[in-house]
Amino acid sequence: MQHDREPGRGPTAIGADRISAVAAMSKEERRAFLDDAFERMAAAKGDIALGLGEVDRGQEYREEGATSTESWAVERYGISTATARALAHVGEKAWDIPVLIGSLCAGHISFDKVRAVADVATPETDRKLCDQARGHSVRDLADIARSTAEPTESVPPPRSDHDRRFLRFNDQHRTMTVQLPDESYAEARAAIEAGARQVPSDGETPWDHRCCDAFMEKIRWSAGTETTASSFLVVVHVPLAALVENSSKTFNLAGELERHGLIDRTTVQKIACDATFAVAVDDDVGHTMYEGRAQRFPNPAQRREVMRRDRHCRFPGCTNVTFTNVHHIIPWGPEGRTDLDNLALTCLYHHHLVHSGGWTMSGNANEELTFVGPTGRIMTSRPSPLWTRVARGIGSGPSGHL
Repeated sequence: MQHDREPGRGPTAIGADRISAVAAMSKEERRAFLDDAFERMAAAKGDIALGLGEVDRGQEYREEGATSTESWAVERYGISTATARALAHVGEKAWDIPVLIGSLCAGHISFDKVRAVADVATPETDRKLCDQARGHSVRDLADIARSTAEPTESVPPPRSDHDRRFLRFNDQHRTMTVQLPDESYAEARAAIEAGARQVPSDGETPWDHRCCDAFMEKIRWSAGTETTASSFLVVVHVPLAALVENSSKTFNLAGELERHGLIDRTTVQKIACDATFAVAVDDDVGHTMYEGRAQRFPNPAQRREVMRRDRHCRFPGCTNVTFTNVHHIIPWGPEGRTDLDNLALTCLYHHHLVHSGGWTMSGNANEELTFVGPTGRIMTSRPSPLWTRVARGIGSGPSGHL
C-alpha cells in the first residue's frame, strides 16, 4: 500500500515537487541521484524476492485464495505476472546463493544480473558468479549461464505421436495450431476435405476458404447436437430446506445420492450449483415432489455475454480462461436469479473455493464483486474495461475506440 511521504500533502503536490527537484539538478547531481535510486531499487528487489520466496515455501498465498505466489503478488501488489514470477523464482533460490543475494540486498549488483545466473548458481559457484556479476553485463552473464549449465545426464525417451498432440489458440491473430497423431490427422483431414467438396462454390472460392467453411460447419453441427449437461443421469434426493441458504433448519446429512449413500449439505449445494445432476426435491416425509434440473441454466446468449464481460475467472488475480464455469453469486432460487448481474465466470479451483473453502462472493457482477476470505481480507473484482465502456455507451471518437 502506498502512503504519502509527507503528512497532509496529496500525491499530486508531492509528485510536482519531485519532478521540479529532479529537473533542477545539475548533470552531476542527477547522476548521483540515479546511482542512489538504482542502488535502493536493487536492495528493495532483493528484500521482495526473499519475502516472496518464503511465501512460496509456506504456500501462504493459499490463505487468500491464490493458486500460486505469482498470482497472489500480481493481485496484491499490482505488478505484472512476469515481474512476480522473476522475483519469486530468485526468492526460491535464495538459500543456495547467499553471496549473490547479499550483494543484491546491499545494492551492489542489480536484480537482472542475479536473475541471469540464478538457475545455474549453486552453493559452490555462488561466490564466483557474484564476482563475475560485478564486472559483466546482463547479456554476458546470460552467456556465462548457458556455458555453465550442466549437460543433461540422460536423454529422455522420445515421446509418442499421441503424447505430442496439441491444439493452441492465438487470439491476437485468430489462428489455431494443431499437431495430431498420424491416424487422427488423417481422420480430421479426410472429414474436412469431404465437407469442403460439398460447400457450394461459384468456381472462384479458393480451396482454403472452402476447407475453413467445412471446418466451421463441423463445429456448428457439434454445438447443435450436444448439450452442456452430462448425458448420464445422476439423481440426488434432497429435502427442500437443504437447498435454501438461509433456512432455519440445520442439516448434517442433507441428501441421498442414488446408488451411493448420504451426502452433507455442502455437497448438496455444490451439486446444485454445478448443474450436472438432476435433483429430486422431497417433502417432509421423503416423498418426491419434483424431479428436474438442479438449477436454471444460463442461456447461450447469457453465457457469451458473461465471457465477453469477464474475459477470465473473476477471482482477483486469477487469469484462468480455459477451465471456467458460469457461477451464480446468490445461489439459484427465488433470490438468486439467472440474470447477468448474478452470474460470474469462475475457474474450477475458485468455484470450489467459494463453495467449500471459507470464501464468500457478493455484489453485482456487472459492476463490482467482493470476495472475503477466511483471514478477513477483502478483495474486489470488476468487469473487463472494454465491456464497461461499451455497456455505458461511451461514444466513438479518439477516446472511444476499442
